[in-house]
Amino acid sequence: MPEKIGKSIHIKEDKLPFFYPHLHRHVEIQITWVLSGEGTIVIGNNMKPFQSGDLFVIGANQPHLFKSNPCYFEPDSRKKIHALNIFFNPEGFISQLLKFPEMNRIKKFIKSSNYGIQASEKDTPKLFEYFLKVINHEEGFMMAYFIEMLQAMANLTQWEYFSTESFEHMFTDTDGLKMNDIFRYTMDHYKEEISLDQISAVAHLAPQSFCRYFKKHSAKTYTQFLNELRINEACKRLMEKRFVSIGEIAHQCGFNSVVSFNRVFKSIVSKTPRDFIKMHEKKLPHSYFDLPNEMVNYNSTH
Repeated sequence: MPEKIGKSIHIKEDKLPFFYPHLHRHVEIQITWVLSGEGTIVIGNNMKPFQSGDLFVIGANQPHLFKSNPCYFEPDSRKKIHALNIFFNPEGFISQLLKFPEMNRIKKFIKSSNYGIQASEKDTPKLFEYFLKVINHEEGFMMAYFIEMLQAMANLTQWEYFSTESFEHMFTDTDGLKMNDIFRYTMDHYKEEISLDQISAVAHLAPQSFCRYFKKHSAKTYTQFLNELRINEACKRLMEKRFVSIGEIAHQCGFNSVVSFNRVFKSIVSKTPRDFIKMHEKKLPHSYFDLPNEMVNYNSTH
């Protein structure tokens, strides 16, 4: 959650054993730069793996969570996450600036953040420079660099959209707690067979009521969500080459057969697992640690 420090722009640095693991939302738009950490990010009704160097923009009131990989929760783990966040309320100071015609492109960009977006691998290094200007300056300079950063973001055309629709007005606080319980149980037990009775009990709903409830608050069926989570975990294992065979991956991610795994994988990723491996091997991994050290000098006492 953003730190309330009496400014129009709030900056928060996270240095923790793992990311905050609960589904939550807030009125501020959140721009997060993951300096160190890997796991699964959920925004609205979609999810994908994240890694060091990724930059996300999460819209106001959009339910989201960063779930660190299991290795971060092991008792003897020495792994840490590190992230820098910028929060701002779109109904605050910037709402007045957006009335100027020169701000039309930024206004459209801010609206697009309602779906949750991620900067492309190509564009991320460009945005780091703007991001660092904002967090390393104060008062008027911070504000000026912030507008400059938003304009640079608005000029980009290769943002990856997360959610299929905005959830700004679809969640009450009670709904958020219930959906958090559903998400957390699913993330903890996706390797197992999860029956409708089991997940309904987690939500304290009858099975038929649960199906309607989940569809209403996620715009997809629970089976779709579970399959997407399992395939998301499979993609992480394939990218990290943590497997002996495709069959092993299928079993580790909750599928009873390789045939079923391949079918669901292709329906979600639009590629077979082997084609996905080939595609990933052609990409060079990007990381915060590839950036020059002098670029990162954020003073956490801001």
